[in-house]
Amino acid sequence: MTTQAAIRSQHSATHRYVPTTSTPISPEKVATVLAAEWDLFTKSTHGSAAESKRAFNSLPLGVTSSFQHWDPYPISIVSAKGAYMTDVDGRQLLDLSMGFGAMLAGHLNPIVVEEVQSALTQGMLFVTPSPTSTDAAERICKRFGIDQVRFTNSGTESTMYAVRVARSATGRMGILKVEGGYHGSYDPFVVSAKPPLNKAGKAGKPTPYIEPNLVPGDIYVVPYNNIPALEKMFKKNAKKIACFIVEPVLENLAIILPDSGYLERVRELCDQYNVVLIFDEVKTGLTAGAHGASARLGVKPDLITLAKSIGGGLPLAAFGGKKKYMDFVTNGKMAHFGTFNGNPLAMAGVRAIDRICSDEVLEIAEDFNLQALTRIGEIIDEYQLPAHTVGFGIKGCVTWSTTPVRNYRDYKATDFGVAEAHWLFALNRGIITPPGLDEQWLISVAHGQTEIDMLVEDFREFAKAIRS
Repeated sequence: MTTQAAIRSQHSATHRYVPTTSTPISPEKVATVLAAEWDLFTKSTHGSAAESKRAFNSLPLGVTSSFQHWDPYPISIVSAKGAYMTDVDGRQLLDLSMGFGAMLAGHLNPIVVEEVQSALTQGMLFVTPSPTSTDAAERICKRFGIDQVRFTNSGTESTMYAVRVARSATGRMGILKVEGGYHGSYDPFVVSAKPPLNKAGKAGKPTPYIEPNLVPGDIYVVPYNNIPALEKMFKKNAKKIACFIVEPVLENLAIILPDSGYLERVRELCDQYNVVLIFDEVKTGLTAGAHGASARLGVKPDLITLAKSIGGGLPLAAFGGKKKYMDFVTNGKMAHFGTFNGNPLAMAGVRAIDRICSDEVLEIAEDFNLQALTRIGEIIDEYQLPAHTVGFGIKGCVTWSTTPVRNYRDYKATDFGVAEAHWLFALNRGIITPPGLDEQWLISVAHGQTEIDMLVEDFREFAKAIRS
C-alpha cells in the first residue's frame, strides 16, 4: 500500500495527515535535546522531587496508579481549575491530558460543582434503588443508543462484567482481543497489552503473551485492522469464543484508527459466528462525539463499556447494550454487585455532563482540535519532520512515523526517542500531557483559542529545537 493510499484508507469520521516528504532527525540531536530537557526538568521541579521522595514511604513507586510514575519522578499537582493545573512548585500547567477524558468538562466546571453540591444535600450513599440512579440510567441509554445499562466504579469493572455477560449469553468462555489493546487490569485483558516483540509471534498471527502472574483463562489475540486474521480466528475457534472486545479506535497506543470498512466487517463476522461484539469506549465515549464512537463510526456493538467522560470527574463507569444480553443480568445468570454502584455523587456527574455536553458544545471543541491538528501538520511540513498527525473527536496526537500506524507492530516501529523529547519539551514549558508516550492530547470544553495557540506554538518551538 502506498502512503497516499494509506492516508485515504482510514474511516471517514477520523483524521490523519501524513506528509509525502520528510527528512530524518539525527539520533544524536535527539539525545542532545533530551539531555538538556531532563536537566531543565530537575532544576525547575524541586518540590515534585521532594513530594515523590515522601510518597515513596507510603505508596509503591510514590503514586496511586502505576502509570503515573516516571523516572526520575513525576510532577505532583496541588490544584486545578478550568484547563489548568498548579504543581507543588507553584507552576501553572496547561492540562492537555484532562484525566484521559474524565475531565472533559474541565476542572471544577461550575455545572458539575452545582450538581454535586445539590446531591450532597440529599445524601452521599443509599445502597438502594433511587430516582437519581434511574434518571442517570435513562440519560446514558438515550445518549448512547442502548437498551439498558448498569453502573460500576471503574473501567476495569465494566469491561470485566461485559465479558461475563457475553459468557453467560453464549455458554462459551473464550475471549478474543486485539494485540496491543488495553481494557483494564482484569487478567485476560493484560494479555498482549504491550507484548515484547520477541515473544509475540508473527505479525499476522500473534501469540498471546501471558505474564507469569496472570490466570487469563481461554484467551485469543488478533492484530487490529486485519480482517483475514480475524476470519481465520473465527473459522478455527468461534465455537469457543464468547466475545470480541475491542476499542473501536485504539487509544492506548497514541491513536490508531480503524481502516475504512474494518469495523463494519467485524460486525458482520461477529453476527456470522454468533460472537458477542463489545466496544470498549472507556477512553472514546464522549470524546468521540456527543453520542460516542459507535454512533460516530456507524457500527453498533452488542455491548458497550463506558467510564471517564460520562462522570464529570467523579469515579464512574458503566456497561450496557442490547436488552437480549442485559437480560442475563436480569435472570441472575450474571449477577452484578457493588456497594457504590450508582451512588448519588456519581449520578450528579451524569446529570452535569448531560447538561454540558451538547452536540453543539462538543462540535466547538472538535473544531478547536481540528485547528490544532491542521496547524501542527503545517509545521511538520515546514520543518520536514518524520511525523504525522492523527485525530478522533476531541483527541489528537503527533505520531513519529512517516507512514500510517495501523496496528501494534506499526506502533512499535515509531520513534520513541523523539516522542519522549517532544513530551518533555512541552512539560518544561508548561504543557502537561499523560506521563507515558502512548497517549494523546484532549481538547476539553474548558479549552479555547488561547490554549490551542499555546499547543501549536510549543510544537513550533520544538520543531525549531530539533532542527537547529
